[in-house]
Amino acid sequence: MSKYSRREFLGLGAAAASGSWASRTFLLEPESLWSSEIPAATDRVRFGMIGVGMQGSGLLADAIELPGIECVAACDLYDGRHTLAREITGKPDLPVTRRYHELLENREIDCLVAAVPDHWHKQVVVDAVNAGKDIYCEKPMSHTAADGAAMLEAAQKTGRIVQIGSQRVSSLICKKAKELIAQGTIGDLVLVEGWLGRNDPTGAWEYPPPPDLSPENLDWDTWQGTAPKKAFDPYAFARWRCWKEYGTGLAGDLLVHLISGMMFMLSINEPPKQATSVGGILRWKDGRNMPDVQATIYYYGQLPVYMRLNQGTEMPETYRFQGSKGILEVTEFGLSYTPQSGKDSAPSYYDAGFPKEMRTGYEKQWHEENDPKLGQEPMPESISFRGPDYDDMKPHLWTFFQAVKSRNPVVEDALFGHHAALACHMANESYFRQKAVWWDQATKTIKS
Repeated sequence: MSKYSRREFLGLGAAAASGSWASRTFLLEPESLWSSEIPAATDRVRFGMIGVGMQGSGLLADAIELPGIECVAACDLYDGRHTLAREITGKPDLPVTRRYHELLENREIDCLVAAVPDHWHKQVVVDAVNAGKDIYCEKPMSHTAADGAAMLEAAQKTGRIVQIGSQRVSSLICKKAKELIAQGTIGDLVLVEGWLGRNDPTGAWEYPPPPDLSPENLDWDTWQGTAPKKAFDPYAFARWRCWKEYGTGLAGDLLVHLISGMMFMLSINEPPKQATSVGGILRWKDGRNMPDVQATIYYYGQLPVYMRLNQGTEMPETYRFQGSKGILEVTEFGLSYTPQSGKDSAPSYYDAGFPKEMRTGYEKQWHEENDPKLGQEPMPESISFRGPDYDDMKPHLWTFFQAVKSRNPVVEDALFGHHAALACHMANESYFRQKAVWWDQATKTIKS
């Protein structure tokens, strides 16, 4: 009987074979995206803002800090955000409206930035491109698979630029990970994991409605859109992500970031072949109908992908790409590669079943054939890169505004955005149907 457990045996063997570990850390220095020169008035990009809520207010503030970018009008169904738009832009006379069609008709506006509830994405994007406007739309691209198909068709038919707001695809960290994977650094990719968790009411979307919110200062009927009509509810307005009638839950709010980043890093632009999702409402039993815990296993071709979202435990957003040559871990501020040889580091513990003389002979031969020569012991090297927060929206917005001027394509266009959103819709459909689902391209529907 061996005196070591299997885990101890492997650990001792690995330590003996590898000698010691080395580690190097590099800083990712971003190239300047824009010059310090202020563009001429004729070279400026003038945009209209649709939706000035939690996300929209941040997009607006970031956009106007970019050189040569100017907001010329804003729209929101809640009048309090008209005031907010003027405060952010520093323009007390900024034109504001409840009707986004006024922005579509405004010839001074070159493009639009939209941050509205998910159930309004399709109508706003389709109307925008049909009106000849380029548009940046917050993630997820669509509220349903059918909405996404209609949005993609409209974008392709009109030729307008559509960029979806999952900023991982503009991240320097994700760009470096993409390079390492493409170079074969991790060998044969066999599994991808991703996770993100929160543990507070705000992280679970329990947002406080504006204290003055009322049917007098909010166009509640229009806000409901195509959703089933109900009486005025300030909590539905503020916490719409909790209900499938308006939002797409954990999948559309958080999973879409993980999926978009993974697609970019792996150079994938297709929906998953299959999805199986489990979860439940385990922590936030506040009347919501979307899960607060959701885990989904996908097949992208033959590659298994496992994504976990949780609003009951804090977990830093992380990817783990597992390959035959090691592990690449990507986090918000950096990435690290830990190599693995993929070879035995000691004689196989299976020899515990050999008679003593046979075992001794096997181990002797193994060492003769595999032990490194003196002074040539391998020293595995872990490599880390540190960089700017990959949640930075400015580079992603800048890509869009530059494309509006140059007409060059963007990475996260309508096709990419549709494929990323489909992964989220498939996760939700699997969760509610309680069975595996797959995407049928011929009928453009999710089947089980």
